[in-house]
Amino acid sequence: MGDASPEKEHILCLLPFPEDEKILKSIKDKHPNVEFTYRHILPDHGGIKISTIPDDLMKEATILVTLSKLPSPELAVNLKLIHLFSAGADRVLSTPIWKEGQIPFTNSSGVHSPQISEWVVLQILSHAHRQKMLLKLQKDHIWGSFQDVGFVRDGVGQRLGVLGYGAIGRQTARVARALGMDVIAYTASPRTTPESKRDHGYIVDGTGDPDGSIPSAWYSGLDKASLRHFLSQDIDILLISVPLTPQTKHFIAAEELQILGEKKNAFIVNIARGAIINQDDLIAALKKKPAEGGLRGAALDVTEPEPLPEESELWDLENVAITPHVSGLGTTYAERSFEILDINLTNLEQGRPLINVVDRRKGY
Repeated sequence: MGDASPEKEHILCLLPFPEDEKILKSIKDKHPNVEFTYRHILPDHGGIKISTIPDDLMKEATILVTLSKLPSPELAVNLKLIHLFSAGADRVLSTPIWKEGQIPFTNSSGVHSPQISEWVVLQILSHAHRQKMLLKLQKDHIWGSFQDVGFVRDGVGQRLGVLGYGAIGRQTARVARALGMDVIAYTASPRTTPESKRDHGYIVDGTGDPDGSIPSAWYSGLDKASLRHFLSQDIDILLISVPLTPQTKHFIAAEELQILGEKKNAFIVNIARGAIINQDDLIAALKKKPAEGGLRGAALDVTEPEPLPEESELWDLENVAITPHVSGLGTTYAERSFEILDINLTNLEQGRPLINVVDRRKGY
């Protein structure tokens, strides 16, 4: 007797962009047992309202693919998996289906590590090479001189501290090392063995730090003392790529910023969540002069709140670059996120562990 056929799967996609038939067909070709129902749910851009999704459709679904729209537990009668199109899970942690259910969630961590790391390095180099000032000279039709630019410190020998050594941190570390930087990593729990340093999630081919060999040193902890010890390691640039959880809200505040400012007038890059930094404290540190222990600058793709209010002082600080939470946008995002789903369909069929599972205890 041959192996039993895989169970039929009804995959309901509730996503804020139109269906890509080519991607879904490639999955169906490999998994003939799969049936897709796709709903574009961005009303202001040609989609529909979530409230128009029939309850029966929710009840029929065995797998849900969504950014953050979730059914009530009573409608999730057949769900065996929820795949999030976001890398973070902070938007779903307060929902009943997360708090009351046991349905596994997977996320899209790793899909946008190449483009986000490019954004990070772009901001580091733009600040170092006075790009904002040079663009103003161009706009004003002024040729300028070397006195306008000054001498640029290149990346060789600078230390990048990565707060949260996940997919984004690992790919940024890879690029930073190519620029001659030293990299140190900070994680919630200790990584003292070769196996614990490995990346077990989704990895775009040829990227990242799969075996965790790039950092010259590893640090860990969820307490402020451990964090401050890490920040005291002569960090020139701090990348914040840690998940937002109750433990990491305002993880970086006045005392942490003082350590970074006094040691090296550090440059901060935040691609995680705005609430990880106390924003008022950040503004104060950015307004200080270097001689007073101020920060060199900051690049922020995330703020608290979002959108950033137009009256915020951050907009007008010369040493700050702000983008509207777009560093992860890329032409391959959907393809890679569906690739994670594809891998996990195979894992379900073969009884293997899922990848990119959100840890209910940790919240990421």
